[in-house]
Amino acid sequence: MPMSCRWTMQCERWTKWQFDMTHPCPPPRLPSVYRTYTQAELDAQYNNQAKISVPKFQEFVRECAVSSAQARGRWRAHLNQRYGALDGQILDIFMPDRLHQDAPVEIFLHGGYWRMFGKDDFSYVANGFAPHGIITIVVNYMLIPTVSLDALVGQCQEAVVWTYRHIRDFGGNPDNLFLSGHSAGGHLTALLLSLDWSTYDGHCPIRGATAISGIFDLEPIRLSYLNSTLGFTREVAARNSPILLPAPDIPLDLHVGDKEGDEYIRQSAALAHAWRKGRCPPVLHVQAREDHFSIRAQLGVPNSGLVKSMLEKRIVVGAR
Repeated sequence: MPMSCRWTMQCERWTKWQFDMTHPCPPPRLPSVYRTYTQAELDAQYNNQAKISVPKFQEFVRECAVSSAQARGRWRAHLNQRYGALDGQILDIFMPDRLHQDAPVEIFLHGGYWRMFGKDDFSYVANGFAPHGIITIVVNYMLIPTVSLDALVGQCQEAVVWTYRHIRDFGGNPDNLFLSGHSAGGHLTALLLSLDWSTYDGHCPIRGATAISGIFDLEPIRLSYLNSTLGFTREVAARNSPILLPAPDIPLDLHVGDKEGDEYIRQSAALAHAWRKGRCPPVLHVQAREDHFSIRAQLGVPNSGLVKSMLEKRIVVGAR
């Protein structure tokens, strides 16, 4: 073979090798663990802190702490009311300045993936409702892994029952109770509506509810990084997933931010779909330009879009 031909062949092999190195074949896709999500993708969907910048999250936490401390000083409050036998079963009651004798009551359940935070981190919610003459109750419940999810849910149910039986002592109307919660608290809000209340005065005393950024199908949580702490089994996840339970006969509004990620939006849309044939089909609100934390911050602002929407469903009687 002439030298020129051998040189041409060597150049072609060299060029092909260079192309293969600069344009490698894509690696095979990792297996899906839930729907079409790989493990890393599923974890990212439920890692809310990673969806915003670190400084933004830190500033949000600081602002909530300051606002909560201000709320405890601003409003006449009955703090650390015990609603159960265990140390963590306490709640705070925030009174409006002008109280009607049959004032409506907002019971709020905090978030934190059932493993973080407490009532003192959410006192600022009173700043959103007390100016409208509403008594605000912020519930504390014991966290996983100190208690199981089933026990945690039972504690929240006990808090509602305690409120129903005792709120008249504080000037509230037990027939005008409303329930709301954010994130894990949104899950608990929807779940409480569909529980068996036969051992507690025979009925659920909640007149209406709002679940914000809620999680209503716990199976993806069970399959995510969060379960290393939560320890949900398939059975625990199933029996505590509102999406798998019968639709309640209680009005429910679902709020979620359009920047919270596909899974959070799907969670609210899926519950609205699952309960659509009930007597009170849930109403879904997707709020523009809101993430998991900015939508929560609205709860402490009396003229925010979220609070205004919630007030439309509350029976707010005139203050005196």
